Amino acid sequence: MDEKKIELKEAEKEVELISQRLALLHLSYAKAIIDELGEEKGEKLVLKAINNYGKSIGEKRREEIEKKGLEPIPENFGEGNVLRIPRFGMHSKLEVTEDSMKLYGCVMGKLWKEYGEEELGKLYCYVDPAKYLGFNEDFIQVHRKAMPAGDDFCEFVVRRSTEEEKELFNSGEKDFSQIDAHLDKE
Repeated sequence: MDEKKIELKEAEKEVELISQRLALLHLSYAKAIIDELGEEKGEKLVLKAINNYGKSIGEKRREEIEKKGLEPIPENFGEGNVLRIPRFGMHSKLEVTEDSMKLYGCVMGKLWKEYGEEELGKLYCYVDPAKYLGFNEDFIQVHRKAMPAGDDFCEFVVRRSTEEEKELFNSGEKDFSQIDAHLDKE
């Protein structure tokens, strides 16, 4: 079987394209929901969908990790072929430090800024805490910095979750946006 090989630059462009499309899809759904239900109810429904989306990612990741005989701990979240964030195309630079991960030039964040929709775009970023809580409720990934919140880059940290964060994550009735203070409007 002959495999087609492409240059890294071409692969980066393809990942960038799908990232832009995902960012626009999020904006389209979020706008439609908020237009239909009003800002408060609409935003709550968007956050519920993002929570469910993140939870699904985390649960699938947990299943894959456990099949390998590994513990669902943060050190194993990126084990194998599934990374926390794509290595290329979705950002211009990814820097992992001892206690955080910094992402520069987020394609989605840049698109939301271009459209003047940082507030709606920011709702998507709640996928990050949700995927970690879905993976293992004892851990949460939160933002120290986020482009849609006005920062120049995104910075993520993983830490132990609190009982309140677990409750917010599992409750369909509470305001899920309180789970990541840097993204919270207030």
